[in-house]
Amino acid sequence: MGSRNAEKLMNQIMELKFTAKSLQRQARKCEKDEKSEKLKVKKAIEKGNMDGARIYAENAIRKRNEQMNYLRLSSRLDAVVARLDTQAKMTTISKSMSGIVKSLESTLATGNLQKMSETMDQFEKQFVNMEVQAEFMESSMAGSTSLSTPEGEVNSLMHQVADDYGLEVSVGLPQAAGHAVPLKNAEKVDEDDLSRRLAELKARGDAAYRDGLIQTLDGPAAIW
Repeated sequence: MGSRNAEKLMNQIMELKFTAKSLQRQARKCEKDEKSEKLKVKKAIEKGNMDGARIYAENAIRKRNEQMNYLRLSSRLDAVVARLDTQAKMTTISKSMSGIVKSLESTLATGNLQKMSETMDQFEKQFVNMEVQAEFMESSMAGSTSLSTPEGEVNSLMHQVADDYGLEVSVGLPQAAGHAVPLKNAEKVDEDDLSRRLAELKARGDAAYRDGLIQTLDGPAAIW
């Protein structure tokens, strides 16, 4: 019975993986269709067909929304698959633990100390594996099933990618916290300010030197 349930679970996992991949293919197709509609918009505008361009633009937006929906659903399926996969591994470890416990009971009955030591080694190893698997399931998998991502992190990443590739779309992105003044620009401002201050100090020093020189020259003249 347990073997059939495990096999059924693995089959469900495979079906969900296949469905997730199918959704990803649909998302790629929508992306291609969106680009095609945008090209039609360009051609329609060139011909002065503004009504047609507006229709193609609506189609492009609809395809983009479809793509995002497919990607979101695929991501959620991937998270479910990961949970089920972890559960299947936990079930396998639990079965191994059950077998080791039976072996330990048999060893205790016979009083074979060497066999008992070997069985305990196996028991401890499986217990550690089960503990690590449980921690992984509680931490990593909990994060992967989150349906929302902090907006600040998303905006920062989008700005970073846009800056790295010099994309013009960056001007339309929400301003990310701490991104308004890039580090390089801040350093440049500091350098400019330092240069300005040094120039002012140099100018003051030159003026003081000239004043001192004039006073020195005027001194002997006053004596004569």
